[in-house]
Amino acid sequence: MSKFDTVIRGGKVATSAAVVRCDIGIREGRIAALADSLDGADNVIDAEGRTVTPGGIDSHCHIDQPSMDGSVCADDFLTGTRSALAGGTTTVIPFALQFKGQSLRETVNEYRGRAENRALADYAIHMIIVDPNEQVLGQELPGLIRDGYTSFKVYMTYDGLMLNDREILDVLALARRERAFVMVHAENGDCISWLTDRLEQSGKISPKYHAHSRPRPVEREGTNRAITLAELLDVPILLVHVSAREVVDEIHRARARGLKLFAETCPQYLFLTEDDLDKPGFEGAKCICSPPPRDKANQQVIWDGLRNGTFDVFSSDHAPTRFEGSDGKKIHGEDTSFRWIPNGVPGIETRMPLLFSEGVGKNIIDLERFVELTATTPAKLYGLYPQKGTIAVGCDADLVIWDDSREVTISNDLLHHNVDYTPYEGMKITGWPAITLSRGEVVWAEGEILAEPGRGEFLHCGLPDSAVPLGRPVARI
Repeated sequence: MSKFDTVIRGGKVATSAAVVRCDIGIREGRIAALADSLDGADNVIDAEGRTVTPGGIDSHCHIDQPSMDGSVCADDFLTGTRSALAGGTTTVIPFALQFKGQSLRETVNEYRGRAENRALADYAIHMIIVDPNEQVLGQELPGLIRDGYTSFKVYMTYDGLMLNDREILDVLALARRERAFVMVHAENGDCISWLTDRLEQSGKISPKYHAHSRPRPVEREGTNRAITLAELLDVPILLVHVSAREVVDEIHRARARGLKLFAETCPQYLFLTEDDLDKPGFEGAKCICSPPPRDKANQQVIWDGLRNGTFDVFSSDHAPTRFEGSDGKKIHGEDTSFRWIPNGVPGIETRMPLLFSEGVGKNIIDLERFVELTATTPAKLYGLYPQKGTIAVGCDADLVIWDDSREVTISNDLLHHNVDYTPYEGMKITGWPAITLSRGEVVWAEGEILAEPGRGEFLHCGLPDSAVPLGRPVARI
């Protein structure tokens, strides 16, 4: 009998703590040994001259999610996780969206059923809390947390999704009591609505005016208010998809006061600008997301935040609606106001290659920081560490072997999602996943998906890892 099922030989192996050259021995889906040289394997993968990182964790992506505007999420769990694996992501954490009046437990059960027999990659599930009523807060949410659904998101904008401050406080109080983790979409919904009405009254309805309706102060105000509410209860929160320099300033001020605050950003704030919303015709709709991309100077602030530790997580916020057809970006036609264009851009497959090429490859961040942002910290925040998010003996053998020098021109034809465009069309990058392993199984190799539908496993999340500084225990409310 062989000592190992697989040995990955000769790679430059990166974790969030160090980069070393070593062999990786895999047995029964887990990492069994790390050593200068390993023999005795049924299968040997040559990684000489290549970088090996933990499989990515995309902790903010939307897959097979129902909408409130009639648009259709183009990716189900089959196509969404197929695209994830091809891009080096081996774990996804999408959202079960509660509708007003809907049982949260039923919402989660129905959403989990969408993944079964479809998912190629392992997955956990966040919840979106829209109706924090007595039943939800008193019974359903505490029970779901005990069942491994330990994180949830609240919105401060979007009709049908946004909570008022009192409702947010109720959710935060429960999170503190149960030691669960809250993500906040921080934009001032009333300001956005007011600005949108006035832009439309002036006939300013094309896609570029989406950015005008959500200027940076709107995100700053929402952020300041979210921080204030969290400070009142001494509870940690994660600010999702941070886009603006003013928000970065708020984060620094809050942390200087000792607050427990985490922050995430996304590729669209590094590689798109508000000018992309002003493309000819209706093309700008392809880049509509919220918050919107900002200007070139603001891009540099976000890059600086990745380098200096402002950001803890780098997620895709993959939101796959198609451009052509009547169920995506054009659901209300091309002459409609930006208000009615579905928000979000696809990016689950390009997230890691973009940061690997433009961040690591151009010496803005090092490999350790790349691993920290794309895998290790998400695993810790969402209670999956050390099963996921690192390379160590006993961990799941979720690994990416990079073709460091491969030059790629991003094209939608290259990608594996079910969306008919990518906002990064034509970008030239260096470095692409050559081989992806999930629990020791080669699921992507040299341009071919090898995983079978349904192989992805549901992950019960624990509470945030003790290595993440979530602060002192506080009295129960």
